Amino acid sequence: MNRTVNVAEFKDRFSELLALVEQGGELIVCRRNVPLARVEPIHNPAIRKPERRVVGCMKGTVGIHGDLAEPCIAEEDWGMLK
Repeated sequence: MNRTVNVAEFKDRFSELLALVEQGGELIVCRRNVPLARVEPIHNPAIRKPERRVVGCMKGTVGIHGDLAEPCIAEEDWGMLK
C-alpha cells in the first residue's frame, strides 16, 4: 500500500504511519505536494529483530570472596564516619 502524506500530517501521525510501514506499506512524504522522501520497511529481518536476553546467561561468572554481611572497615574506625 503506497500512501502520500504532507510533512505536517507525517509529523502529527508519525507513530500511526510507521505502523502502516511496518505492515509492508510505503510512504511518500511531500513538502508543498513535491515528493521529498520515501519511507519503506526494511526487508532484512536480521536487522529488525531485537537481541534475545537469556535469564541466567551469566551464571557462574561472579565470585564472592568473604562475608557480605561483614563491615568493610574495622569497627574501631567507625568513629571517623560520624
